[in-house]
Amino acid sequence: MAKQLAHFSLLALAFCCLASACEPKPLQDFCVADPGSSVYVNGMVCKNPMDVQANDFYFSGLQLMANTSNPWGSRVTPVTVAQLPGLNTLGLSMIRIDYAPWGINPPHTHPRATEIITVIEGSIEVGFVTSDPGNRLITKVLYKGDVYVFPIGLVHFQRNVGNNNAVVIGALSSQNPGAITMGNAVFGSNPQISGEFLAKSFQVDKQLVDQIKAKF
Repeated sequence: MAKQLAHFSLLALAFCCLASACEPKPLQDFCVADPGSSVYVNGMVCKNPMDVQANDFYFSGLQLMANTSNPWGSRVTPVTVAQLPGLNTLGLSMIRIDYAPWGINPPHTHPRATEIITVIEGSIEVGFVTSDPGNRLITKVLYKGDVYVFPIGLVHFQRNVGNNNAVVIGALSSQNPGAITMGNAVFGSNPQISGEFLAKSFQVDKQLVDQIKAKF
């Protein structure tokens, strides 16, 4: 597993060449994020370079299996600027996704990043939907070693189609790609979107909308 993770770390570094399409290139060697700063900028404030240590560029944990005992049967372990301050201004991040048998990563988007994944273990059905007016579903089943890319902003999903656990490693073209899960955003917003509005939008009975809202 360690050798495989090293390989995919190199994949993430190669992927950073695409990052300039989404985020500006750094103007210095590094800009390690200072999470304690009270200054708000588009990104994160830099730590004093003289205070930077090796651990600012280090993260350990992608070798660990995550707990998938939730309604979806999957768990994402992120490595964004929040977990690895040295990513600040570098325009990339990584994730590990664990899936229980037949677990799913529900439909979602990354508003600031394209995502590329590689299957480490198992078999995964993946797909994304093109924008209006076509809304074309593009889908494929992936196996160990297969690579797939989800274009920035498009709704996409994954599902473990095997009877064993599955693992995916991914890289994203943003230090903070964000994630908008469709169900959470529409039915679990705070404050909530009007049930009458959602019923009319989805052309269903309001009682059904209320039932769905209760799950979020």
